[in-house]
Amino acid sequence: MAALELPKALKVLLLCRDGEPRSASRWAQGGLAAAVRSDDSPSLHRADTLRASAGLGEPAAVDLLVREAPGCVERLLKLGLQLDRDGSQLSTTLEAAHSRRRVLHAQDQTGLALVELLEQRLKAQANVCSLQGGLATQLWLKAGKCCGLQLIYGGQLGWLQAGAVVLATGGGGHLFANTTNPASARGDGVAMAWEAGAVLRDLEFVQFHPTALMHPGAPHFLLSEALRGEGAQLLKSDGKPLGASEMLPRDQLSRAMVREMQRSAEQRLWLDLKPVGETKLQQQFPMILKRCIKLGLAPLQQPLPVAPAAHYWMGGVATNLAAACSIAGLYAVGEVASSGIHGANRLASNSLSECLVMAHQLRMLNPLSNPVGSNFNKKVSSLNWNCEQTLMLKAQQASEKLRRLCWQVAGVERWGSSLEEAIKIATTIQQELNLSKVLKPILEQPQGELHNVSKAQLTQFEVLWDQRQRNLVSLLLLKAAAFREESRGGHFRRDAPAALPYWCRHSLQRIGEKLSTAAVGEAIN
Repeated sequence: MAALELPKALKVLLLCRDGEPRSASRWAQGGLAAAVRSDDSPSLHRADTLRASAGLGEPAAVDLLVREAPGCVERLLKLGLQLDRDGSQLSTTLEAAHSRRRVLHAQDQTGLALVELLEQRLKAQANVCSLQGGLATQLWLKAGKCCGLQLIYGGQLGWLQAGAVVLATGGGGHLFANTTNPASARGDGVAMAWEAGAVLRDLEFVQFHPTALMHPGAPHFLLSEALRGEGAQLLKSDGKPLGASEMLPRDQLSRAMVREMQRSAEQRLWLDLKPVGETKLQQQFPMILKRCIKLGLAPLQQPLPVAPAAHYWMGGVATNLAAACSIAGLYAVGEVASSGIHGANRLASNSLSECLVMAHQLRMLNPLSNPVGSNFNKKVSSLNWNCEQTLMLKAQQASEKLRRLCWQVAGVERWGSSLEEAIKIATTIQQELNLSKVLKPILEQPQGELHNVSKAQLTQFEVLWDQRQRNLVSLLLLKAAAFREESRGGHFRRDAPAALPYWCRHSLQRIGEKLSTAAVGEAIN
């Protein structure tokens, strides 16, 4: 959407690392939150969003969301998005912490329908060029401004000049062993922005979705909250109702589930879909039914095994209402960004709406003019770099160790002492692998130079670079969680279970500086 919204006079390169589309937006089941019904209003949507944010929602950002979301939906309908209808009206469903049925959907494949529509529209956009299979490694800075990035594409490593860079790289759910996110959600954009000197905000706040499928050998795919909005019921291992309200905010319901699992020494609870009714399930949730049946489950007859899993990262690169970061020329939209809309806890289905609204803000983007000049070396030389095969194996093993560590220590419930110990473990892994030194010939490539990269070198680099970024972002998250000595929204500390008034502030991280805080409403520079 960002590429479509940018001024038509600009030349836009849409860069995607994967050859096949695997974004979290594509996987979104629930829908778009927008006040479009006669019994709803932007003010009600605003109140629900701020209530869910646990005191850290930015009022101006929330106002922008609720005011602009209905118009974004209208534009999507004009583009051809086929949302479900109830007669002549758009169909809506109820999700947790919403006071009205305001979640618009395309069955249980809203994200897929939206992304495929936008991909079709992009093909007809003359000023947009899409490039798949390109790996962006770091941002290009000059005089404190972002003027492009380093890129590996087509067997070459070099630098790409740009008047502006927009990060839309997704979140970091795959930092955790249990997650609904694709493997690409490692926090790459957060790492790139932090190394460039951008301000990061609220990285400790992670939303754990209560109902991810927990079936042996199956991915932890999401069982939409809309199921519970339509009557699906959570059951304990003995078949009795969980007892907690099905529509509690996600952090509260996830904690209730974890505590019941600990009490009963079970690894999962159960979600009974039968109260929804077979007709509604077939009409509104066909993809979920199909996937479950393919796995040998019987969702229409038997409850499904579920447990919480990392789902959405409220924190990210701090942006203002124009989606601009603290570095001139750098922008961020979507889960990689901390726009201020979600605060400490995201209201269900506000994320797709946020993507649309903040992307629309990019229509006013004013790029830097010729920020680096034309000082490019046109000579191409082979990259003089390789690594030992054993280091690749160590890096892959370290990635899995870090994922387990983040889940165990920075999951639904956290302890300060465990977080501090985890920071030591992650730091030791980082120091032992020393990947910044190993990758130095690539990361310190002079700006303007161009090198040929062999397939073997690219394979080695990707494994090591992924682990380097994962280690960096995992440490940032752990440090933010250890820093906030209270419980709020998606951050719950068993050793500090109450929300404290003097902690009603954002946490800030910037390279070379100690963790600090900022008041709600305070501008980030």
